[in-house]
Amino acid sequence: SITWKSRGHDSGPVFEEQPSSLIYPEGLTEGKVTLSCQARANPAAAYRWLVNGTAVPLNLDRYSLVAGTLVISSPDPIRDTGSYQCLAINRCGTIISRAANLKFGYLHDFPPDGRSPQTITEGQGTFLACQPPPHYPALSYRWFLNEFPNFIRKDDGRWFVSQVTGNLYLAKAEPNDTANYFCFTTINMEVSTKSTFSKICFFIPANPRKSAPTIKVRFLADTYALAGHTTQLECFAYGNPVPKVRWRKVDGLMPSKAGPTVEGPTLTLPELSFDDEGIYECEAYNSEGRDTYQGRINVQAQPEWLQVMTDSEVEISSDLQWSCVAAGKPRPSVRWLRNGQPLIHLRIINLALEDSGMYQCVAENKHGTIYSTAELRVQVQAPDFRLNPVRKLIPAARGGQVMIDCRPRAAPKPSLFWSRGTELLTNSSRYFPITPDGILWIYNISRADEGKYTCFAENYLGKANSTGHLSVRDATKITLAPSNADINQGENVTLQCHASHDAAMDLTFTWSLNGVLLDLENSKENTGDLLIVRAQLSQAGTYVCTAQTVVDSAAASAKLVVRGPPGPPGGLLVKNVAETSVELRWSRGYDNHSPIGKYVIMGRSPLSSEWRKMRTDPVNIEGNAESARVTGLIPWTDYEFQVIASNILGSGEPSMPSHIVRTLQAAPTVAPSGLGGGGGDRDELIVTWTPMAREYQNGDGFGYILGFRKKDTSSWTEVRVPRVESSRHVYYNSSLAAYTPFEVKIKAYNRKGEGPFSQVAVVHSAEEEPTVGPSSINATALSAFEIQVSWEPVQQLSTNGILRGYEIRYWRQHEREAAADRVRTAGLEPTARVSGLRPSTRYHVAVLAYNSAGTGPPSPRTAVTTRKPPPNRPPGSVSWKAHGSRVTVRWDQVTAMHNESAILGYKVSPGSKYDLSAACPVMQMVVKISCDTLSPPCTSSVTSAGVCSVQPITEPAFLISLFGLIQS
Repeated sequence: SITWKSRGHDSGPVFEEQPSSLIYPEGLTEGKVTLSCQARANPAAAYRWLVNGTAVPLNLDRYSLVAGTLVISSPDPIRDTGSYQCLAINRCGTIISRAANLKFGYLHDFPPDGRSPQTITEGQGTFLACQPPPHYPALSYRWFLNEFPNFIRKDDGRWFVSQVTGNLYLAKAEPNDTANYFCFTTINMEVSTKSTFSKICFFIPANPRKSAPTIKVRFLADTYALAGHTTQLECFAYGNPVPKVRWRKVDGLMPSKAGPTVEGPTLTLPELSFDDEGIYECEAYNSEGRDTYQGRINVQAQPEWLQVMTDSEVEISSDLQWSCVAAGKPRPSVRWLRNGQPLIHLRIINLALEDSGMYQCVAENKHGTIYSTAELRVQVQAPDFRLNPVRKLIPAARGGQVMIDCRPRAAPKPSLFWSRGTELLTNSSRYFPITPDGILWIYNISRADEGKYTCFAENYLGKANSTGHLSVRDATKITLAPSNADINQGENVTLQCHASHDAAMDLTFTWSLNGVLLDLENSKENTGDLLIVRAQLSQAGTYVCTAQTVVDSAAASAKLVVRGPPGPPGGLLVKNVAETSVELRWSRGYDNHSPIGKYVIMGRSPLSSEWRKMRTDPVNIEGNAESARVTGLIPWTDYEFQVIASNILGSGEPSMPSHIVRTLQAAPTVAPSGLGGGGGDRDELIVTWTPMAREYQNGDGFGYILGFRKKDTSSWTEVRVPRVESSRHVYYNSSLAAYTPFEVKIKAYNRKGEGPFSQVAVVHSAEEEPTVGPSSINATALSAFEIQVSWEPVQQLSTNGILRGYEIRYWRQHEREAAADRVRTAGLEPTARVSGLRPSTRYHVAVLAYNSAGTGPPSPRTAVTTRKPPPNRPPGSVSWKAHGSRVTVRWDQVTAMHNESAILGYKVSPGSKYDLSAACPVMQMVVKISCDTLSPPCTSSVTSAGVCSVQPITEPAFLISLFGLIQS
């Protein structure tokens, strides 16, 4: 057969656009449905349409054809639902498009029937059924309570809305959950509806019972999903406390596409691949226990072409074999079409002109159908050498061989024979065997073989011939062959290769490694030396140097051995898993021509993503070993391992990671840290600690055992605190004396046993408020806005607590003490300042001692009046005059009002952009400012006779302000 690609003559249809499946909203009667179809063809194609295998009646007004596109007006679900296909037709043949399904989307209303209320017990789980109405396509579900749009939040771990059933699940009921609940459904056509309400009522017990998780929402035991699509698994549990859910892949690593965390009731796996197939487990857990569920994801795939048909032009009476291969899961079935009509089987032998046409291969499984299209042309033609004549000049090397092609266009296949000059060549000739397809071979060429060679072709339609001239040249020979070499990784080596050849011909060198041609830089030198720089292990093997001209070639080979670090070990298995150790077994990798000296085992766990060297037994693993035990592991922890081999040349690549294994559970081995406490309310002993991290828990069913006793007593009281996240315990006893010292200790426990107690710490029970207040209180006004308060301190009493400081309460004369403002000191100093007060205002002041339990009784109150405010009017008639480097400023004196403080002096500021100022006596109304040549900044200071020194200025713009009695 001859594969062809031609332009300018007839060609069969090829689809450029095909119809796609769509969902049309039911009840939208004024709209139109458009199904696209466009084909490239010469002459242009005509179009027909089929629905469910029957011709679409295009003569009806409801249907119209625009080019190849079908338009359906006022679509109707009863008449127009179906599978549509487009046919493109010209005189070369007919092809049929893929099927496009037209379906109608709808979402009916919920029935108006009322729903029975549910009464549940606090702490228990329950669910509300959505019972969606008839619909198409699939729905998305949400629930709201009491009124729209008060939707239940997705991040509330007590609630879960299944997108499979639409049901609303509640892990643990609480009294404030009493409400009316509505199921709200939506399809992706902007259509939604809501149900009548489902009411939840509560029975509240005195003490809600705690319970271990029970998984109520489960994904299918066998979930089938399509490769390249997204799938979701759902898992939700009842329990008290509210269970958490985490996921893992039982038979391998969790796909990274699942995201950084695989916790929550929904596991989403986007862009599925066959590597994602396997068993997945969801685990629901709380402080009371755990529950697990497993199911399998089976990944299937739509058909996909591995090999498609190609257009073919073949001669009459010949045979044709067309291959068409598709992959998919389940395995696709294959059928054939000719001009849109089915063929029982495709077997084309002894081709006739009427076999020409358009052929299609159809591969399908339950997930989809794909089409491959090709055109077959059967040709009839007398022999013709115009497109493919015998080569005019045929160079050949002396002593070598040459092949001369004879490939005329002809149909049916012509008879072929050769002549040299006037001598007819036959297969009986000693040196001129002729193959059945007309190729002429000449072996052991000599000068006598030069001359003209003619190929003759003949069929029943005619005959033709074509002639070429054979020219004999000197043979190419290798004169310096490459030698075998043995080097270490990273070293350089040169493989030499020289050759002789016919001087009239160009010589080129090529190199191959293990049969693969190397891509080398061009060299202007006529030598074929190969330089290998910093050789790598992958560059070891057999090198072949080939020297070639256009007529012949010569080759020589050499072996290169590259010694380096070992390759990765293989077949890594984990056996005999214990609490703190596992056994690893592996098979030795390639030693790369240097014996393996030792192995190192690397490992990692969820506690650290970095690989680290593991402790092993034996400590040093010899190079002939194929197993070792990893020790020092943490119980109840997931691990994966790698093995690295090394020799005298270095360490090799690590093995593939092992599958993830979890060590067995064991009793805790360390005690919780951060033991302390204190504070709280009267009659309470509060003990606090740092919750144990995951790596110290060693198993599930984890909790704490807290021991405490009064100091200097012998009997311990022990309590169990069941939750791993717990960090405090409150012991209540109505007869507990304030600030009583207790000795406390703590240890951890799990299902396997108890760990050691911590060191004993001393913690005091809650303090009692101070019983006496400060005395001899005194308050003094410092200014219009600030007072200073002092008092005789309270004597420290350690029997009921530790004094933390004092609280100052102050309120205006006409206010009640209950409205007093409060300021607390941070220490035990018997004096403090209170600021932010109002000028000329009388305040009552009291002082109280406080500790962690609260404040004690107040001191006897005292009173104080803040001073008058500073002057409010600015000086007037401000003027200035410069004298060289000095400036004189003048202003009018200001008289204080009766409700203002007496004036002590004035403040002169040289411009708003300067922070410097000068203070001058009260009666001084002329200020001389000296501006010397010192570089800024200068420090302002008051000099004799009211002369103020400031930094130099370029624009004397002065602001005069008053300052009153600063201490008033």
